[in-house]
Amino acid sequence: MEIKRDAYLEKLKIRKNNGMIKVITGIRRCGKSFLLFVLFKKYLLENGVDNEHIIEIALDGIENEELRDPKKCYQYIKGAMKDDQNYYLFLDEVQFMPRFEEVLNSLLRISNIDVYVTGSNSKFLSSDIVTEFRGRGDEIRIYPLSFAEFYAAFDGDYEDAWEEYMTYGGLPQVARFSTESQKAEYLKNIFSNVYIKDVVERNKLQNVDEINTLVDILASAIGAPTNPTKISNTFKSERGINYSNKTISNHIDYLAEAFLISKATRYDIKGRKYVGANLKYYFSDLGLRNARLNFRQQEPTYIMENIVYNELLIRGYNVDVGIVDVYAINHEEKKRVRKQLEVDFVVNQGSQRYYIQVAYDMTTEEKQTQEFNSFRNIPDSFKKIVIVNGTKKPWRNEEGFVIMGMKYFLLNGNSLEF
Repeated sequence: MEIKRDAYLEKLKIRKNNGMIKVITGIRRCGKSFLLFVLFKKYLLENGVDNEHIIEIALDGIENEELRDPKKCYQYIKGAMKDDQNYYLFLDEVQFMPRFEEVLNSLLRISNIDVYVTGSNSKFLSSDIVTEFRGRGDEIRIYPLSFAEFYAAFDGDYEDAWEEYMTYGGLPQVARFSTESQKAEYLKNIFSNVYIKDVVERNKLQNVDEINTLVDILASAIGAPTNPTKISNTFKSERGINYSNKTISNHIDYLAEAFLISKATRYDIKGRKYVGANLKYYFSDLGLRNARLNFRQQEPTYIMENIVYNELLIRGYNVDVGIVDVYAINHEEKKRVRKQLEVDFVVNQGSQRYYIQVAYDMTTEEKQTQEFNSFRNIPDSFKKIVIVNGTKKPWRNEEGFVIMGMKYFLLNGNSLEF
């Protein structure tokens, strides 16, 4: 199975020799190293760069353990540069090196080296990289395989590919396995032995059971509004454990920093403001989420919602969850009552905005009313789209709302422009 990451490769090509440090980020095992050490290296070799001018260091490998020492690493890089021609440095999993920013800062002063680093934790990025390099760090965020990337490499039809993707997600290694048991075992194994282990070690957590239980609760609640207080109450009532709001909030941040989950903030569309309470959490890879729950709780609506959310992030959109306040008369009490309707996603990019609902089934009038009601109460003319399960071609109803099938949405990069 040949997996192409053409969109990401193009991003690296256009940044080549731009005088900035290219920082490739994303969840571990999503294909950062493959992109850099295989695809981008192949491109360089095919375009006249010889192998001796490409310096490769994988800091998560035991063979390079001593290069985690910043001074030794810097000396090794300098020693590998034998002439004045351009060199390309690939530094994998840079967060394994303490004071790595000092090494990178020193490399910025060398005119004939083009630096590419990968990292699996956003915290070092947001604080260290941005602060230290003052605008000379250029981030490229990598995600697990989009459905289009997965489908292009899949040996089968759309329906089979969709079932597989909904169940086992888009980690590249999983896509290469041939049996379901291999896929399931791999996902369960790396969740505990790579992702959770990383979070625990990086943040020096003492109570591993707490973070494991928190992950299970978040996995069960994708697409459902929640907050640390609700989670704390769940721990107390169901498990008899005192788990403070602050600790839960910190632990959620650690999971987000490791790119395991993303937070979607609620946005009041009419009031044009963010509402702090009750965020929604989505998993960056659904295979990991499903493996965590032993492949139970396969609710198609929430899984579809998670897939759409990830796809919008991959396309570079800013994504929030929308709420719309509406008022109705309570005839029994003869007073106005406020009701909140939800819009699954408020999607922004520059001056463009889209409102998106995700629906597994739109066959009944009741379901159509439910999905359209939120749209009817939004007081602006930005495009309103319902994405439904299946292969339906896009069309526009009499109210101007666009309805499109999941297949069209996922396989057409500009599908929101219909």
